Amino acid sequence: MALIVQKYGGTSVGTLERIQNVAKKVSKFVDEGHQVVVVLSAMSGETNRLTDMAKTMQERPSKREMDMLLTTGEQVTIALLSMALQQSGHDAISYTGWQVPIQTDEVHTKARIDSINAQKIQDQLDLNKVVVVAGFQGVTANGDISTLGRGGSDTTAVALAAALKAEECQIYTDVDGVYTTDPRMVPEARRLETITFDEMLEMASLGAKVLQIRSVEFASKYKVPLRVLSSLKEGGGTLITSEDDQMEKPLISGIAFNRDESKLQVLGVPDKPGVAYAILGPIADANIEIDMIIQNQGQDGTTDFTFTVHRNDRAHALEILNAVSSEVGAREVVYDDTIAKVSLVGVGMRSHVGIASRMFKVLADKDINIQMIATTEIKISVVINESQLETAVKTLHEKFELDQA
Repeated sequence: MALIVQKYGGTSVGTLERIQNVAKKVSKFVDEGHQVVVVLSAMSGETNRLTDMAKTMQERPSKREMDMLLTTGEQVTIALLSMALQQSGHDAISYTGWQVPIQTDEVHTKARIDSINAQKIQDQLDLNKVVVVAGFQGVTANGDISTLGRGGSDTTAVALAAALKAEECQIYTDVDGVYTTDPRMVPEARRLETITFDEMLEMASLGAKVLQIRSVEFASKYKVPLRVLSSLKEGGGTLITSEDDQMEKPLISGIAFNRDESKLQVLGVPDKPGVAYAILGPIADANIEIDMIIQNQGQDGTTDFTFTVHRNDRAHALEILNAVSSEVGAREVVYDDTIAKVSLVGVGMRSHVGIASRMFKVLADKDINIQMIATTEIKISVVINESQLETAVKTLHEKFELDQA
């Protein structure tokens, strides 16, 4: 008998019929003798519907009230799944995040988990019950409802698996695993049997939508075996594991891309100590995540700062930069919303040289201009014009032979 944590995303519980299908899947594991904890998202489209309702009431809705509103979506699905399991003859009980409780910090809409008291869940498992937990949510020390940000149900599942010392955390979604790249863009993309935590962490941070980055961080930190599967069809999915468990390390495991970034530039800044903090400090204070950063020194005693943020944060970031630009003596502030980021990811890069130059040649041959470059030991990212994204991804996938097992 194993203790398994399963998470089902919004499309997996998008209709009553699909919720009943999830109940059948869960029942199969229970009938095999396993203890099962199920983490659910809201029905697909529900979070967007609630967000639109909020914006009709308030142009910039209160973050505390947004947390109160959005957590209602998961309450619907956990109750319905518990009912479906009970109807099938399996005892089940549902808990919201604050009933567990999942303790978080005070940052509304982007809270981080501080601790989980899993005793209540374990007690119910010992009574042979299926425990159904609302994903994406928790409670602050002050007793306020909090949410973990978009995709936070993945993090909830992995954190619960770590707290309960589960044998495996299974993430059920609308895809049957992790692919070499998005098969909707590249039909030749291949499903990976395994991928390392480090590679998945890079893929998630670079735009791959299969898993939320914090869930992979949790899994890596606590060594929780993580498997991505489809809730709509059978299959072994993709196992995400430590690098030590992989006998062969492919040169490149996948290509990630992201259309959701904006490039901001602060031009003609006097080149003196402290100017970088003067520009980027207020951005960080506004809880805006910065991705790639480049600083170019000019010959006239000035410097240019270029960095990227999520496109949803661009307007707020631009507002901040316009306010600080006069303080630092900048010539101007400009932005570009027509960029995209493409990244090669693979632990095999650690032991092979020349990957970057090969990537750059492939792009040059297609007349694709590179605007920014960032590297780690297992990743190379470039910023290009968004209109050339599809050509870049398809060509790199072919030239690095990712369609071949």
